[in-house]
Amino acid sequence: MKTTATDYRSFLQAKTQLGNLGGFDPLWMPDCAFPFQQSLCDWSIRKGRGALFADCGLGKTLMELTWAENVVRKTNRPVLILTPLAVSHQTCREAEKFGIECTRSNTGQMKSKIVTTNYERLHYFNSSDFAGVVCDESSALKNAGGKIRLAVTEFLRTVPYRLLGTATAAPNDFVELGTSSEALGELGYADMITRFFKEETVKDYLGWGRKTYKFRGHAEQPFWRWVCSWARSCRKPSDIGFSDSGFELPPLIESEHVVENSTPRAGLLFSTPARDLQEQREERRITIKERCEVAAEYAESHPGASVLWCHLNAEGDLLSEVVKDSEQVSGSMSDDAKEDRLIAFQNGQLKRLVIKPKIGCFGLNWQHCHNVITFPSHSFEQYYQAVRRCWRFGQKSPVTVTIVTTEGEQGVLKNLQRKAAQSEAMFQSLSANMRESVAIDDGWKFIMRERKPQWL
Repeated sequence: MKTTATDYRSFLQAKTQLGNLGGFDPLWMPDCAFPFQQSLCDWSIRKGRGALFADCGLGKTLMELTWAENVVRKTNRPVLILTPLAVSHQTCREAEKFGIECTRSNTGQMKSKIVTTNYERLHYFNSSDFAGVVCDESSALKNAGGKIRLAVTEFLRTVPYRLLGTATAAPNDFVELGTSSEALGELGYADMITRFFKEETVKDYLGWGRKTYKFRGHAEQPFWRWVCSWARSCRKPSDIGFSDSGFELPPLIESEHVVENSTPRAGLLFSTPARDLQEQREERRITIKERCEVAAEYAESHPGASVLWCHLNAEGDLLSEVVKDSEQVSGSMSDDAKEDRLIAFQNGQLKRLVIKPKIGCFGLNWQHCHNVITFPSHSFEQYYQAVRRCWRFGQKSPVTVTIVTTEGEQGVLKNLQRKAAQSEAMFQSLSANMRESVAIDDGWKFIMRERKPQWL
């Protein structure tokens, strides 16, 4: 079977991103939006394809819905909003409150021009049906080899208008920024690495090496200026020149409870600090009972709602047994069952929730909950998002966070503190360079007609 030049041209077209078309002047702005929200909406609509790195409680849902409504009015075509589990219900409630028509779909059927669904149900939809796509809590794109990232990036490739929204963009590495850029049609992840970074091998105390990336000489400022050409960062309204009035957070009371390990790790006479991931995991497994009992005491001593974050299946199963009036959301449950339980907790029908951060720490609003109990992990993003489900703008009461850990896991807490400092430095860099953004032309300009290879 012979391949024609037209077929080859179609093949090349199928592998390319849709060119950068840009946005348009806003057609509608909600009266209820704060001035800083209107400013971010104005930028994202004019940009056409961009990312909003706005902190929890700053109104990303309103801004995403405003962006979607403007795209609908401009193109008279549908817009799809992708969300984590149980957040699509929340998005529809917010849309109704703001006078925007938005419906939820689990099967690909559309009852309105703005449709919301979970990332897990993306395969029911066809990208050619939409003029715009919003990726809420776009940290789902962080995994450079993940199924969701690949599916979303392919889905977005030919969609004219795109918006990403998240509160914790790349807190300790640059993978998420690269995958976000690729999803928006800017530089691909590999192109970003090649242009701004160099690869280095870092060895630990055992001599094991791991690959990492560091800025090339004098590349750090150009990198942040490039990011600011397609993203806006805001942790509080004053970051973009507006008043913080009405967006002051109540006190956050963080404490640690160190559980003594009465059972030393295999081969030891007494407990010593864990030195690597293998020892930390062993320490975590042999202290499950003690840690869960302490977590139960902190949950039951609080009169209001409590959320208990765990990382192991055994932790979740035991917590749901020892904590009174608690229910667990586990990975083995169906998506519908997970949503039902998450909505029950959000509505106050469930008093205590046991859940893993990777299941429920993104996008949900739990301002009714003031008590958080968690076990530490090396993921700053998961810890930050888990705390921010409750401690967010709109919260009226002080929030108590108790970290239940062991003597052997002190290194985990130090690692979290290090990543927190890196996250703060990243947002400062974004804020400092937002007025000096520089776009990089990533377009392919062919001056000669393609030729069919002889072997075709």
